[in-house]
Amino acid sequence: MDLFKILSDIEKVDPEVYDRFDTRRRVFKHLSGMGKAMTAAAMPAVVGTMFRKAYGQTTGALPSIIADTLNLALTLEYLEYYYYAAGVSSGLFTGGDLAAITVIRDDEQGHINVLKAALGTQAAFAPPSASAFDYTASGRLTPFASAALYLGQSQAFVDTGVRAYKGGAANLINNKEILTAALNIHSVEARHSSHVRTMRRGGIAGVGAEAGGTSNSMPKSWISLQENGGPAPAITGAVYGAGNPVASYPAESNVMQGKTGAMLNVQTASTPPAGLTISAAAASEAFDEPLDAATVKAIARYFISPSAPADLKAVLGA
Repeated sequence: MDLFKILSDIEKVDPEVYDRFDTRRRVFKHLSGMGKAMTAAAMPAVVGTMFRKAYGQTTGALPSIIADTLNLALTLEYLEYYYYAAGVSSGLFTGGDLAAITVIRDDEQGHINVLKAALGTQAAFAPPSASAFDYTASGRLTPFASAALYLGQSQAFVDTGVRAYKGGAANLINNKEILTAALNIHSVEARHSSHVRTMRRGGIAGVGAEAGGTSNSMPKSWISLQENGGPAPAITGAVYGAGNPVASYPAESNVMQGKTGAMLNVQTASTPPAGLTISAAAASEAFDEPLDAATVKAIARYFISPSAPADLKAVLGA
């Protein structure tokens, strides 16, 4: 988490932000020195406490729409954390691939810490254990049977997360510091997706297949059209399809961009250089689409164990 970036962004809308935290501005000027004596794991809790004190906001005072949005994000982060923790110990990966899965696992733990700090103990649901999640989707999937199957399901998880954070951003617009933290996580989830896709191709030399070809097993480093429904279309098709309402949450194959009354067809609106064409795939790849909370919850419910805690199930309407 880039604390200085968050503070810089907040200062643009609240010039008194430093005075809110501490009247002695020099404390923040030398904050980098604190990092030498503070573990990374402790930072999110410190930052969360600072924000609540600075803006006089207790966890119980969080608007319900913000708490609900953050709790859904927290659910997805737990789902991913335990998945990557299992991947690290699965024996499916070695060398650089194992190192990458380990980094992603640790990133997810950092995301969990920040979201919990933002929510506080009163608003966040109790931390679940690994047994709360069923990565076989009630026997429909076998993600630990091979590295290829594991990475395919991983891609679906991170792609869901990217669209979910994008879709939830509007709910956080009135709380700039929480919105900034969420957007910081959103971009990292996108990087995870790109790296997992590279791993699925066998490295950067692998050529990503055009959507509509064999992209289920050889994806590009970015979402293309609807990815043929993803690695397991019966379950993961919704990750790339339209949400509800479609006008606000179009499928990833969408080529119409802009605002109501002035929508632009990206594929046909401009003249490409001589000898080149803009395909529907290329037009869709240039933009990511958000996904609504109800659709995200429906996707996540596939992977919730019957024995999951009641408060976790409540977040997903399970």
